[in-house]
Amino acid sequence: MLSRRTLLAAIGTATAMPVLPVRAAERLRVVASFSILADLVGQIGGGRVEVTTLIPPGVEAHGFDPRVQDMKAVATADVFVVNGLGFEPWAERVAKAAAFRGRGVVATRGVKALPMVERRVPGVKLAHSHAHGHDHGSFDPHAWQDVANTKRYVTNIAEALAAADAANAAYYSDTAARYAATLDRLDTWIREQFRLIPRDRRRLLTSHESFNYYADTYDLDIFGAQGVSAESEPSARAIADLIAQIKAGNIRAAFLESAMSPRLVTEISRETGVRIGGTLYADSLSAPGGPAATYEAMMRTNTTTIAAALR
Repeated sequence: MLSRRTLLAAIGTATAMPVLPVRAAERLRVVASFSILADLVGQIGGGRVEVTTLIPPGVEAHGFDPRVQDMKAVATADVFVVNGLGFEPWAERVAKAAAFRGRGVVATRGVKALPMVERRVPGVKLAHSHAHGHDHGSFDPHAWQDVANTKRYVTNIAEALAAADAANAAYYSDTAARYAATLDRLDTWIREQFRLIPRDRRRLLTSHESFNYYADTYDLDIFGAQGVSAESEPSARAIADLIAQIKAGNIRAAFLESAMSPRLVTEISRETGVRIGGTLYADSLSAPGGPAATYEAMMRTNTTTIAAALR
């Protein structure tokens, strides 16, 4: 298990090494671990960066196994951006195998990380826990589900781009500031969507526990059918306990997740009568042209889908 400090050491060693300056005619080569980070890099870097995404849009991130071409991309990168908080347990191995000598950045540096906890319907006593698959360590890695945290991601990424490409440092600072203002408007808009929905109606189920930051920030109760990693299947008893929570807890809707199998949520919906309210995007953007092709579009799509089902 990689701690945030270990991950920083693994990919950030080049911050203490000499980094060759990027020539003016070249674009900065950036590797992002997954699609959400790649979009943030693109928002800040624009045409001055060339971004490679290791985990493509639509691919479930938790079971990702790096390929030879991923090693090659990291080996030639000027900047390697990862989420941290244990989201990429393979990052240290990849950086070392690729002999990465660029500038590493952990996007979650400085965020207020949530502890890994199981969420239960208040007042419902269960014989067994349904928590499982919590292999990310002590903290929940899905910090981008809070827009304020994403502003910290943007700051960290902009600083890394500027350090690796000093000639364009002012550009990265300006684009980051403009995008931060966009994120402020997005945060305000999300809060407004839930303002008129009574608090006791703001309860829902998703495929796995990837929306804890969203729930805390925007004042909802969101329960995951699987644990944070979603790599292991819950036991029959765990599913029975979860169904008991749903029946007793006024859960308004259940949601599928775009990169995960719908089987478990569909089964729970059938057993409880809770309707499926749509599909959410948790760990991955949609393909280009889809409803969640950027981080902002993802957050707006998820919020619109959730709010419509809770009204």
